[in-house]
Amino acid sequence: MSIQVFEHVKDAIRNLDPADIRKHTERPVRVLLYADSEQQYREMEDFLVPRDLSEAKRAQVRRLIYRASDKAVAPAPGDLEIYFDPSHDLNAGESGVFGFNPANPASAVNAILHRRPELAVPLALHVLPFRQEVSRRMVKKIAKENALFSLATALPDIVPFISLPWAVGEFASDTAFLTANQIRMAFLLAAANDRDVGYHEQRGEITSIIMGAFGWRALARELVGKIPWGGGLIPKAAIAYAGTRVVGMSLERYYRLGKAYTRAERRVAYEDALERGKHIVGGLIEGFQQRGSQNKRRGA
Repeated sequence: MSIQVFEHVKDAIRNLDPADIRKHTERPVRVLLYADSEQQYREMEDFLVPRDLSEAKRAQVRRLIYRASDKAVAPAPGDLEIYFDPSHDLNAGESGVFGFNPANPASAVNAILHRRPELAVPLALHVLPFRQEVSRRMVKKIAKENALFSLATALPDIVPFISLPWAVGEFASDTAFLTANQIRMAFLLAAANDRDVGYHEQRGEITSIIMGAFGWRALARELVGKIPWGGGLIPKAAIAYAGTRVVGMSLERYYRLGKAYTRAERRVAYEDALERGKHIVGGLIEGFQQRGSQNKRRGA
């Protein structure tokens, strides 16, 4: 990687402040459980506070989860309210409460993350059943952001559709933006997985992301030659998507299990991610084309 590109990356990451992520992670969360019997309460608590957690961790999580039958507990704005609801109906609406179905407890996780995305990282940090799903969604979202940015550099008309609060000013290169966004993803994944967040605390992961900024593109170019989907915008943006997705998946496994992908595993994951990227980017381009056609008709 050239000195100039390193300088571009340094300029880009100056806009990233891990303290912002720490502050967001520390957002208070309180979960109120509603049930008709001791057995129902225990079923919800056993899901949210798994028995294989250490006693110290279980005690920590229990400080966030309350039974509504406790008369000293009153709902407050921002609380999550979860009702024992085998019918699963509560998760279908737009109300502020959620249903727990013991036959499909993960449905409550998905419903909460869909309607309360601002609580994703704090919930992942404290409540283990949220952690892997939050990480998965985070990787998918940031990979899509990087694909969108790659399209934006080639199609300036779609720049207004990008809204990233940390991205201040213009970036000197795709590499700078994509690398900075991957570092942001590393901060978020560490926070969600109860790991230390920061440039010093994550120096190994950050160094790997920066040093790999061209390496993964070289691998992607090799693979692109074997995939018959032509040149132009789709390969460029799909490579950005795939590179970010594989970095994120490897980091998530590292934070969860203590070991990242091997070189062989990264290659297999890349092939899958490139194919996914192809379809996602194709859909983005189609959406922009439709929006452009609609705007033209309105102006006619």
